[in-house]
Amino acid sequence: MSAINYEIRTPGQGEGFAEDADRPGDFDALRPLPRISIHSFCESDGMQRMMDRIARDRRMAKVNLRVTIGGTSAAANMFSSTPTPNLIILETDAEPKNLLHELTPLAEVCDPSTRVIVVGRYNDISLYRDLIRNGISEYLVGPVQMPDMLAAISAIFVDPEAEPLGKSIAFIGAKGGVGASTIAHNCAFGISNLFSTETILADLDLPFGTANIDFDQDPAQGIAEAVFAPERLDEVFLDRLLTKCSEHLSLLAAPSLLDRAYDFERNAFTPIIELLQRSAPMAVLDVPHGWTEWTRAVLSEVDEVVICAVPDLANLRNTKNMIDALKKLRPNDRAPHLILNQVGMPKRPEIAPNDFIEPLEIEPIAILPFDVQLFGNAANSGRMISEIDAKSPVAETFSQIAHIVTGRVAMKKVKKGGLGKMLGMLGRKKA
Repeated sequence: MSAINYEIRTPGQGEGFAEDADRPGDFDALRPLPRISIHSFCESDGMQRMMDRIARDRRMAKVNLRVTIGGTSAAANMFSSTPTPNLIILETDAEPKNLLHELTPLAEVCDPSTRVIVVGRYNDISLYRDLIRNGISEYLVGPVQMPDMLAAISAIFVDPEAEPLGKSIAFIGAKGGVGASTIAHNCAFGISNLFSTETILADLDLPFGTANIDFDQDPAQGIAEAVFAPERLDEVFLDRLLTKCSEHLSLLAAPSLLDRAYDFERNAFTPIIELLQRSAPMAVLDVPHGWTEWTRAVLSEVDEVVICAVPDLANLRNTKNMIDALKKLRPNDRAPHLILNQVGMPKRPEIAPNDFIEPLEIEPIAILPFDVQLFGNAANSGRMISEIDAKSPVAETFSQIAHIVTGRVAMKKVKKGGLGKMLGMLGRKKA
C-alpha cells in the first residue's frame, strides 16, 4: 500500500495551474516513474493544461499517458468496453455527499489492480478518509499544481516501502522443444496488447534464446550485460538494455552466442527480477528447460509459474516431477499453470489430454493444437500469432492464457473492480 497522509494538500494562496506558480524545488526529490499507463479525465481547462505539461516532464518518459476531456461518466463509459490502466486520474466537481455515489459506475468496470486519484473541489477531511477507506489511492483538492500531482503518483508507484509494482510470470518447458519460448513470447505480446499494459519480456536462455528472432530484433545489448555486471544494475542501466518491440512491450534479449560458458550462481537473476518488478507492471520470463540452482531460484521467486508440455510419456514424467518439486519450493503458493502444446501432431503417438492430466491432478489452462503452418509462418516472419491471424482459434487461446496468468477476468464477462469495496458500502456490490 502507498503511504497516505491524512492531511489534504491544497495549493497555497494565489497558486493555480499557471506555469510560473510551480515550485521548482519540489521536483528535486521526485524519481522517474516506472513503465505504467495513466489515463486522466479532466473537466477543466486548467487541469488539462497541467496534465499536458506533466506528459512532457522527464520523469514521465516511460509512462504511457492519455488525457481525455470528461469526468466520471466518461471514464465509466470508456472502461466498460476497454481494460483500465494502472492509474486513473479523475477530476470531478461533485459535492461530498454525492461523490461516492458518482464513482459507483466506475467501480463496477475498474480492474482490480487499477489505482485511482480523485481531484475534487472540496477540502473535506471526512470525505478524504471515506475515499481512502473505500479504495481510492489519493484525494487532492483542486486546482492542483504539477509537483503535487507528480508527488501523488510517485507515492503510489515509487514508494520504496510499497510492494513491488509488477507481477512476474515464468514460462518453462517440461522438456526441450515443447514450444515454451513461443508460448511465452506470444503471451507477453498478448498481455501488452490486450490490456495496454507495459510489459517486459526477459529471455533467460542466454546461449540459445529465440526472443530476438521471434520479434525480428537484433539488439547490441541485453540480459547478459545485466547478469554479468550486477553492480551496475539500476533503472537507468536497464533502460539502455531494453529493446522496444511494440507500443507496450520491451525485450531484454539473450545474446544467443556461444563465446563463453553460461554458469550462474543460485541468485544471479534475483536482482534482475526485482528490478523488472519495480520497472513495469508485468514481467514475463522465458526460462530455459533445465534444473539448476539458478532455475530453481527463479521459479521459487516469481509470482506465477507456467509449465508447457507436449502429450508424451517423457513430458508426463517431467511435468509430474516439476509440479511436485514446485510444491516444495513454493509451499504457500498455488500450483503452477499447465499448457499442453502441439496436440494432435500427425503420425505421432501421443497420450490423450484427459489421460495426461489425470495423474497430475491439475487442469490445463489451455490446449494448443499442432499447427505447423501457422506457427511456422509466425516464426519465419518474426511476428506473433495474433499478428499473422488474429481471428484464429490459436490467437483466441493465447488471449485466454493472457487473461488467466494475469489474474484478469475475460472481457466478455462482468468485471469486478478494484473499487469494489465502495459498492459494498453503498449496498450495491454484486456477488
